[in-house]
Amino acid sequence: MSAKTGALGARQQRLTSYLDRLAETSGHADRAVPLKLYCTGLLLPGERKSVEPMAARLAPDNVRRMHQSLHHVVAEGGWSDEALLGCTRNYTLAAMTKSGPVVAWIVDDTGLPKKGNSFRRSSAAVLRTDRQAG
Repeated sequence: MSAKTGALGARQQRLTSYLDRLAETSGHADRAVPLKLYCTGLLLPGERKSVEPMAARLAPDNVRRMHQSLHHVVAEGGWSDEALLGCTRNYTLAAMTKSGPVVAWIVDDTGLPKKGNSFRRSSAAVLRTDRQAG
């Protein structure tokens, strides 16, 4: 196994562990699979992250059923937002504090390419980041 394959395997394990925690926190076993699929759909390639395009990417042979499942989990969540946010916070802080206490936590999404009117500004930020890294 190459180092690259090992790194991908480790990332997959971390994602699976995180999604398992979210599913457990969602409060009902029937929500686990659709919630995991929805999160997976958000991470898949593709410009549109709404339910129908994600359903087509997740289950091209059964888009209608996948769409219904994803729509149900989004529209009828039924979980506690506070519990899911708490789960996410605890998971994130555990990873962040492995090597020491958190001194500052800065969330900056300006490096992420955006669509629409803000595209030029975000493209400039991405180019600037690429030049600084190189």
